[in-house]
Amino acid sequence: MDELVALLDSEGRVCGSAPRSVMRRDNLRHAATGVLVRNSSGDIYVHQRTATKDVYPSYYDFAAGGVVAAGEDPYDAVVRELAEELGIVGADLVKLPEGDYADDNTSYHAYLYTCVWNGPIEHQPEEVAWGAWMSPAELAAKLDDPSWPVMPDTAALLGPLVRSFV
Repeated sequence: MDELVALLDSEGRVCGSAPRSVMRRDNLRHAATGVLVRNSSGDIYVHQRTATKDVYPSYYDFAAGGVVAAGEDPYDAVVRELAEELGIVGADLVKLPEGDYADDNTSYHAYLYTCVWNGPIEHQPEEVAWGAWMSPAELAAKLDDPSWPVMPDTAALLGPLVRSFV
């Protein structure tokens, strides 16, 4: 079944909902989450999206996250997505500044967080094809490599933070 996604107006207020397929098809503005996961050594968890993802399939990402469902609190969506995508439960989440992103494929308001995690990572097979820890320097170099397809929204929203760690 097609999940219902919270839609936002230009001011960031919830103004309705739509099935995920309609939100994607019409590039409707919605809310989404992103969590930059680091370990105690400062490395960043990077993963590759599966080829079946509805937007940017097979791209590399360095934030765990997803859309906020209709009626869902954004913080609850952050916790849910982190658990679903990477199997991380109980991490101390630190709020980062929120942001906005839009391109020809997606348009959303981002609720961003970071956490330190030294426990196991368990990929959701439908969403994550591969993952590994990278140093900030390694990831910053990948962001500058045009042959490495990275999520443009994550690069725009969290790339400057990653570069500040180098």
